[in-house]
Amino acid sequence: MSVLTLASAPEDATALEAAEAHHARLAGELAGRVTMLLTAVDRDPSAAEKIHAGLVAFCDRSLLPHAAAEEAALYPAAHRMPEARLLIESLIGEHRCLTALVDALRNAPGPAGAAADARALQVLFEEHVAKENGLVLPLLAMTSEVSLAELLAEMHHRLANDTGNTSAQEDQDTEEGQAMREGQIEETGGCGGVCGCGGAEETAEPELDVREVPHAIRHATVFGALDAVPAGTAMVLVAPHDPLPLLAQIEQRSPGVFAVEYLERGPEAWRLRLSHR
Repeated sequence: MSVLTLASAPEDATALEAAEAHHARLAGELAGRVTMLLTAVDRDPSAAEKIHAGLVAFCDRSLLPHAAAEEAALYPAAHRMPEARLLIESLIGEHRCLTALVDALRNAPGPAGAAADARALQVLFEEHVAKENGLVLPLLAMTSEVSLAELLAEMHHRLANDTGNTSAQEDQDTEEGQAMREGQIEETGGCGGVCGCGGAEETAEPELDVREVPHAIRHATVFGALDAVPAGTAMVLVAPHDPLPLLAQIEQRSPGVFAVEYLERGPEAWRLRLSHR
């Protein structure tokens, strides 16, 4: 939250910070997944197909429900303010563009065809949340007649209901994905080409360089990228320093899931291979 933003109540100041943090997590996870898709398209088409499917699932599970909840719970209060009416209408238009880009991703014939739409989706979403963080949320927080905390609580309630409605389908998708991976390993007779045991040709691992990623979304970007790494494969992380706090968060978030191997230890870059067991 900007130090120049004045909230009408302490709970609104807290709510504003929480909303900005949530936007950072969404933007970071989207950036990580898009980066993994763009790098995998050229290096490992098989992995790119899974990353492409995971990106669409993330949009259906998180991005689009978030936009719908904003329109239902947050935007009406801001739209009633004359100074924000045109801005809100433009943001609703951007939601339609986000939905169209997700549909283009969903219907793309393959990861290579989806790459441009994925990058456009990332750029638009980052610009979109920048407007919300810099204009809409502070305006609502400063208006005494509006409780930003209550509006965001209503948003979270709607999102929780949406998550509950989709959890059964996600469980089914997870089971099918696991079965597919096991079938692939059985067919190749090896590890899927990850360890070089001869079961398949070794493929180049996608690389995520976070040295230029804004600090506010850096960890979320890594989490999003890791969520896009299929089991039995790996990615290479390039960081500006030894990412010990990040590694601790990864282990806390997914205990025992990722094995870490240092490939380079500074001084300008730290390169680590994160293998999804």
